[in-house]
Amino acid sequence: MNTKHSDTPDEKSVNTRASSRKTGPASAAASPASSNPGAKALAARTAVAAVASWARDPEAHPRPSRADVAAAVRLSIELLAQDAPGQSVEVRVPPFAAVQCVAGPVHRRGTPPNVVQCDPITWLRLAMGDVELVSSSADLSGTRAGEVAHYLPLLEI
Repeated sequence: MNTKHSDTPDEKSVNTRASSRKTGPASAAASPASSNPGAKALAARTAVAAVASWARDPEAHPRPSRADVAAAVRLSIELLAQDAPGQSVEVRVPPFAAVQCVAGPVHRRGTPPNVVQCDPITWLRLAMGDVELVSSSADLSGTRAGEVAHYLPLLEI
């Protein structure tokens, strides 16, 4: 079930990447290409790549802008929802994003029974495969929360 997104850019996606370079990775989040899965993966890759060196070694690299971190988190977590459709687990990365994912029993009201919650830097490390879910600082609650690990890493950066 692990689907790493490593699209090779075609002519159309190169244009998308070039236009996002002009305005920065944060603007990729508002891109109309978000309905196209390939474009979504490319936008996520671009946004995460822009903050990857900081996420991997925050002591050695300056913190990127809040907008760049937010774009990287939001776009990468959307890939998780795309790759693991469902509503049995909620993945939260406050203050930027939360998605429901993983097929199974649907949760509709109140506090979800299966939750993965972590800070943005931990999420980015998980999305890039720099750390495993079970050994990360993410908080897991519920019997199905660990199933998110089957879909990680999301990107090869």
